[in-house]
Amino acid sequence: MERKKRSSVLEHESPVEGTGAAAYIDEVTSKKIEDHMEKYLGSNEYVFHELVSTLVHIDVFYFKPTAERNYHIFMTQGMSNLPMNTPKGAENLKYAELIVCLPPEWKVSEEDFKDEKNYWPVRILKALARFPHEYNTWLSSMHTVPNGNPPAPFAENTGFSGVLIIPPLNLEKGFHSLKLNEKKTINFYTLIPLYQEEMDYKVEKGFDALLDKMDEYELSLVVDIHRKNMCSG
Repeated sequence: MERKKRSSVLEHESPVEGTGAAAYIDEVTSKKIEDHMEKYLGSNEYVFHELVSTLVHIDVFYFKPTAERNYHIFMTQGMSNLPMNTPKGAENLKYAELIVCLPPEWKVSEEDFKDEKNYWPVRILKALARFPHEYNTWLSSMHTVPNGNPPAPFAENTGFSGVLIIPPLNLEKGFHSLKLNEKKTINFYTLIPLYQEEMDYKVEKGFDALLDKMDEYELSLVVDIHRKNMCSG
Protein backbone atom coordinates (compact mmCIF):
# COMPACT_ATOMS: atom_id res chain seq x y z
CA MET A 1 0.00 0.00 0.00
CA GLU A 2 1.20 3.50 -0.77
CA ARG A 3 2.01 5.21 2.52
CA LYS A 4 0.91 8.77 3.13
CA LYS A 5 1.13 11.14 6.07
CA ARG A 6 -2.59 11.73 6.53
CA SER A 7 -3.83 9.79 9.56
CA SER A 8 -6.18 10.53 12.43
CA VAL A 9 -8.51 9.14 15.05
CA LEU A 10 -12.04 10.50 14.96
CA GLU A 11 -13.94 10.72 18.23
CA HIS A 12 -17.58 11.47 18.85
CA GLU A 13 -18.39 14.99 19.94
CA SER A 14 -21.72 16.79 19.61
CA PRO A 15 -23.78 15.64 16.62
CA VAL A 16 -25.24 18.08 14.14
CA GLU A 17 -28.99 18.36 14.51
CA GLY A 18 -30.75 17.25 11.35
CA THR A 19 -33.07 19.80 9.81
CA GLY A 20 -35.52 19.15 7.03
CA ALA A 21 -35.74 16.03 4.89
CA ALA A 22 -32.86 13.60 4.52
CA ALA A 23 -30.80 13.86 1.33
CA TYR A 24 -31.76 11.14 -1.16
CA ILE A 25 -29.79 10.00 -4.16
CA ASP A 26 -31.02 11.07 -7.60
CA GLU A 27 -31.84 8.48 -10.25
CA VAL A 28 -28.93 9.33 -12.55
CA THR A 29 -26.33 9.05 -9.79
CA SER A 30 -27.96 5.91 -8.42
CA LYS A 31 -27.75 4.27 -11.84
CA LYS A 32 -24.06 5.17 -12.20
CA ILE A 33 -23.20 3.76 -8.77
CA GLU A 34 -25.18 0.59 -9.37
CA ASP A 35 -23.50 0.12 -12.77
CA HIS A 36 -20.15 0.54 -11.01
CA MET A 37 -21.11 -2.08 -8.43
CA GLU A 38 -22.26 -4.54 -11.09
CA LYS A 39 -19.11 -4.05 -13.17
CA TYR A 40 -16.79 -4.95 -10.31
CA LEU A 41 -18.93 -6.93 -7.84
CA GLY A 42 -21.56 -8.58 -10.04
CA SER A 43 -25.30 -8.46 -9.47
CA ASN A 44 -26.43 -7.70 -5.95
CA GLU A 45 -28.48 -10.30 -4.13
CA TYR A 46 -30.76 -7.80 -2.37
CA VAL A 47 -30.86 -4.31 -0.86
CA PHE A 48 -31.57 -3.23 2.72
CA HIS A 49 -33.74 -0.18 2.13
CA GLU A 50 -33.68 2.33 4.96
CA LEU A 51 -37.20 3.11 6.16
CA VAL A 52 -36.47 6.11 8.38
CA SER A 53 -33.57 8.43 7.53
CA THR A 54 -31.88 11.43 9.10
CA LEU A 55 -29.51 13.74 7.20
CA VAL A 56 -28.85 11.19 4.44
CA HIS A 57 -30.81 8.18 3.19
CA ILE A 58 -28.56 5.13 3.33
CA ASP A 59 -29.32 1.79 1.71
CA VAL A 60 -27.07 -1.27 1.96
CA PHE A 61 -26.44 -3.52 -1.03
CA TYR A 62 -25.56 -7.17 -0.47
CA PHE A 63 -23.35 -9.24 -2.79
CA LYS A 64 -23.09 -12.94 -2.03
CA PRO A 65 -19.84 -14.93 -2.32
CA THR A 66 -18.77 -16.16 -5.74
CA ALA A 67 -16.32 -18.78 -6.97
CA GLU A 68 -13.74 -16.01 -7.51
CA ARG A 69 -14.55 -14.00 -4.35
CA ASN A 70 -15.29 -16.26 -1.42
CA TYR A 71 -16.78 -13.69 0.96
CA HIS A 72 -19.89 -11.58 1.47
CA ILE A 73 -19.81 -7.89 0.59
CA PHE A 74 -22.10 -5.25 2.09
CA MET A 75 -21.87 -1.76 0.60
CA THR A 76 -23.56 1.55 1.36
CA GLN A 77 -25.32 3.77 -1.11
CA GLY A 78 -26.19 7.17 0.32
CA MET A 79 -23.19 8.36 2.30
CA SER A 80 -22.18 10.30 -0.83
CA ASN A 81 -25.56 12.03 -1.08
CA LEU A 82 -23.94 14.95 0.79
CA PRO A 83 -20.34 16.20 0.79
CA MET A 84 -18.21 15.66 3.87
CA ASN A 85 -16.46 18.51 5.69
CA THR A 86 -12.95 17.84 4.37
CA PRO A 87 -9.96 20.05 5.26
CA LYS A 88 -8.22 22.28 2.77
CA GLY A 89 -6.26 20.21 0.30
CA ALA A 90 -8.56 17.18 0.56
CA GLU A 91 -11.45 18.52 -1.51
CA ASN A 92 -11.22 15.49 -3.80
CA LEU A 93 -12.22 13.30 -0.84
CA LYS A 94 -15.58 14.91 -0.06
CA TYR A 95 -17.64 11.94 -1.22
CA ALA A 96 -17.39 8.34 -0.07
CA GLU A 97 -19.16 5.03 0.31
CA LEU A 98 -18.18 2.14 2.60
CA ILE A 99 -18.01 -1.63 2.34
CA VAL A 100 -17.45 -4.46 4.77
CA CYS A 101 -16.39 -7.99 3.81
CA LEU A 102 -17.60 -10.97 5.83
CA PRO A 103 -16.46 -14.62 5.65
CA PRO A 104 -18.64 -17.12 3.73
CA GLU A 105 -19.83 -18.83 6.92
CA TRP A 106 -21.24 -15.57 8.34
CA LYS A 107 -25.00 -15.78 8.87
CA VAL A 108 -26.62 -13.09 6.73
CA SER A 109 -30.31 -13.93 6.42
CA GLU A 110 -32.98 -11.49 7.59
CA GLU A 111 -33.71 -13.81 10.51
CA ASP A 112 -29.99 -14.09 11.36
CA PHE A 113 -29.66 -10.31 11.43
CA LYS A 114 -32.14 -10.11 14.28
CA ASP A 115 -29.20 -11.30 16.39
CA GLU A 116 -26.68 -8.52 17.06
CA LYS A 117 -23.85 -11.07 16.99
CA ASN A 118 -24.52 -11.40 13.26
CA TYR A 119 -25.74 -7.90 12.46
CA TRP A 120 -23.11 -5.67 14.08
CA PRO A 121 -20.85 -5.25 11.00
CA VAL A 122 -23.79 -3.93 8.96
CA ARG A 123 -24.94 -1.74 11.83
CA ILE A 124 -21.45 -0.21 12.06
CA LEU A 125 -21.35 0.19 8.29
CA LYS A 126 -24.54 2.25 8.34
CA ALA A 127 -23.54 4.21 11.43
CA LEU A 128 -20.20 5.23 9.93
CA ALA A 129 -21.82 6.16 6.63
CA ARG A 130 -23.91 8.71 8.55
CA PHE A 131 -21.13 9.64 11.00
CA PRO A 132 -19.41 12.44 9.01
CA HIS A 133 -22.72 14.14 8.34
CA GLU A 134 -23.81 13.88 11.97
CA TYR A 135 -20.55 15.26 13.33
CA ASN A 136 -19.61 17.69 10.54
CA THR A 137 -16.36 15.82 9.84
CA TRP A 138 -14.99 13.43 7.23
CA LEU A 139 -13.81 9.87 6.79
CA SER A 140 -11.00 8.70 4.55
CA SER A 141 -8.20 6.19 4.27
CA MET A 142 -6.09 5.74 7.43
CA HIS A 143 -8.76 7.14 9.75
CA THR A 144 -9.70 5.09 12.79
CA VAL A 145 -12.99 5.48 14.62
CA PRO A 146 -13.49 4.09 18.15
CA ASN A 147 -16.83 2.74 19.29
CA GLY A 148 -17.52 5.39 21.91
CA ASN A 149 -15.31 6.85 24.63
CA PRO A 150 -14.03 4.69 26.16
CA PRO A 151 -14.34 2.27 23.22
CA ALA A 152 -16.75 -0.61 23.82
CA PRO A 153 -16.94 -3.94 21.96
CA PHE A 154 -19.34 -3.93 19.02
CA ALA A 155 -21.09 -7.08 20.26
CA GLU A 156 -20.79 -9.74 22.93
CA ASN A 157 -19.07 -12.18 20.55
CA THR A 158 -16.16 -9.90 19.63
CA GLY A 159 -13.45 -7.82 21.27
CA PHE A 160 -13.33 -5.35 18.38
CA SER A 161 -14.10 -1.82 19.54
CA GLY A 162 -13.15 0.37 16.60
CA VAL A 163 -12.49 0.37 12.88
CA LEU A 164 -9.73 1.32 10.48
CA ILE A 165 -10.72 2.74 7.10
CA ILE A 166 -8.58 1.78 4.10
CA PRO A 167 -9.01 1.33 0.34
CA PRO A 168 -10.62 -1.98 -0.74
CA LEU A 169 -7.28 -3.55 -1.66
CA ASN A 170 -8.86 -6.98 -2.15
CA LEU A 171 -10.91 -5.61 -5.07
CA GLU A 172 -9.85 -4.37 -8.49
CA LYS A 173 -8.17 -0.96 -8.60
CA GLY A 174 -10.89 0.36 -10.91
CA PHE A 175 -13.47 -0.16 -8.17
CA HIS A 176 -11.72 2.16 -5.71
CA SER A 177 -13.25 5.38 -7.06
CA LEU A 178 -16.02 6.50 -9.39
CA LYS A 179 -15.85 9.85 -11.16
CA LEU A 180 -19.40 11.08 -11.69
CA ASN A 181 -18.49 14.47 -13.14
CA GLU A 182 -15.83 17.16 -12.87
CA LYS A 183 -17.00 18.15 -9.39
CA LYS A 184 -17.84 14.80 -7.82
CA THR A 185 -15.77 11.65 -7.41
CA ILE A 186 -16.87 8.95 -4.98
CA ASN A 187 -14.14 7.06 -3.11
CA PHE A 188 -14.84 3.59 -1.78
CA TYR A 189 -13.34 2.32 1.48
CA THR A 190 -13.28 -0.91 3.46
CA LEU A 191 -13.88 -1.15 7.20
CA ILE A 192 -11.35 -3.21 9.17
CA PRO A 193 -12.43 -3.89 12.78
CA LEU A 194 -9.69 -3.27 15.36
CA TYR A 195 -9.02 -4.09 18.98
CA GLN A 196 -8.45 -1.15 21.32
CA GLU A 197 -4.76 -2.02 21.67
CA GLU A 198 -4.40 -1.75 17.88
CA MET A 199 -6.02 1.68 17.85
CA ASP A 200 -3.78 2.77 20.73
CA TYR A 201 -0.76 1.47 18.81
CA LYS A 202 -1.70 3.55 15.77
CA VAL A 203 -2.05 6.67 17.93
CA GLU A 204 1.34 6.07 19.58
CA LYS A 205 3.36 4.76 16.63
CA GLY A 206 1.49 6.06 13.57
CA PHE A 207 -0.26 4.47 10.62
CA ASP A 208 2.90 3.16 8.98
CA ALA A 209 3.75 1.17 12.10
CA LEU A 210 0.25 -0.31 12.19
CA LEU A 211 0.54 -1.10 8.50
CA ASP A 212 3.76 -2.98 9.23
CA LYS A 213 1.86 -5.00 11.83
CA MET A 214 -0.87 -5.73 9.29
CA ASP A 215 1.75 -6.93 6.81
CA GLU A 216 3.47 -9.02 9.49
CA TYR A 217 0.23 -10.73 10.47
CA GLU A 218 -1.00 -10.90 6.86
CA LEU A 219 -4.22 -9.28 7.99
CA SER A 220 -7.16 -10.11 5.74
CA LEU A 221 -9.69 -7.47 4.71
CA VAL A 222 -12.37 -10.06 5.43
CA VAL A 223 -13.63 -9.75 9.02
CA ASP A 224 -12.36 -12.51 11.31
CA ILE A 225 -13.73 -12.26 14.83
CA HIS A 226 -11.25 -14.93 15.95
CA ARG A 227 -8.11 -13.26 14.64
CA LYS A 228 -5.17 -12.58 16.93
CA ASN A 229 -4.77 -9.10 18.43
CA MET A 230 -1.74 -7.70 16.60
CA CYS A 231 -0.77 -5.48 19.54
CA SER A 232 -1.59 -7.57 22.58
CA GLY A 233 2.02 -7.76 23.75
